[in-house]
Amino acid sequence: MIVGSAIVVTYNSAGQIGRCLEALRKEARWQRIVVDNASQDDTIERAEKADPAARVVKNRENMGFAAAANQGARLASGNILVFLNPDTIAKPGALDELAKALEEEKVGAAGGRLLRENGEVDRGFCLRRFPTLSSMAAEILLLNRLWPCNPLNRNYRCLDLDYSKPQEVDQPPGACLAVRREAWTSIAGFDEGFFPVWFEDVDFCRRLRTHHWKILYSPSAVFVHRGGHSVSQLPVSDRQVFWYRNLLRYWRKHSRPAAVVALRAIITLGMALRSLATLIGLGPENAPPAEALRAYARVVRQFALKTSSCRSTDAR
Repeated sequence: MIVGSAIVVTYNSAGQIGRCLEALRKEARWQRIVVDNASQDDTIERAEKADPAARVVKNRENMGFAAAANQGARLASGNILVFLNPDTIAKPGALDELAKALEEEKVGAAGGRLLRENGEVDRGFCLRRFPTLSSMAAEILLLNRLWPCNPLNRNYRCLDLDYSKPQEVDQPPGACLAVRREAWTSIAGFDEGFFPVWFEDVDFCRRLRTHHWKILYSPSAVFVHRGGHSVSQLPVSDRQVFWYRNLLRYWRKHSRPAAVVALRAIITLGMALRSLATLIGLGPENAPPAEALRAYARVVRQFALKTSSCRSTDAR
């Protein structure tokens, strides 16, 4: 009898998918579905080799995480859907522990304890509270880089929580998110307007809460999360554009117009500060200065200084 369905969205994940599926195939009562977003490497071949029983869906183009996750959910036969990144490895019994967390009435989603490869809890990623204008200002205006343990960042990234205790939370990441099918259906799944990644999981959890579903954290559901795989597949300039575009989409959906205007102003100032930091040699280490400066200019041109209407999916 199938307990639920584990859904893994891949994109150029050849180096990660094998370990992920080898762990999942040990959970005999769970269906495994891989939705591949037109990988250019041998992700599909490695997935099929690691778990011949897994269903592998081969998309002809990169549909983004949200659309691929919805695609997997529609194909799944389980009443519990567990969305996993390919760099997330389930410890024995982790999926069953997530299923137990969803047994409580009105619990629509649950997240597990994500560990780094050194065994420490992945604090700052494992759980987060919903973003506020002040917490995003701290991030965009570089306060978090200068003072990582400031109160705004501690609150937003849940650095104050006891990760050994089960508790109700705002938002586990889409890298490891279990969802009751009834809850997924009630909000029509992920908003596919968030492309290719970022903030689709935040929006999903926010809409669950709006529809009166509870979200739990289960410390007994343990996973190892390598982290950074999805981001590493994108050029640095595109990462900036996608992150801010999706942030603004989230803000338009869940905030008043005045807050959107304020966020645009913060983004404009933030890009100026980041450009200045780059010019004096304090820019990001993962991008040449010229590339970083072009990325900041793109963000200002495309999002910070112009208005844009919400698409129809924003109402979801």
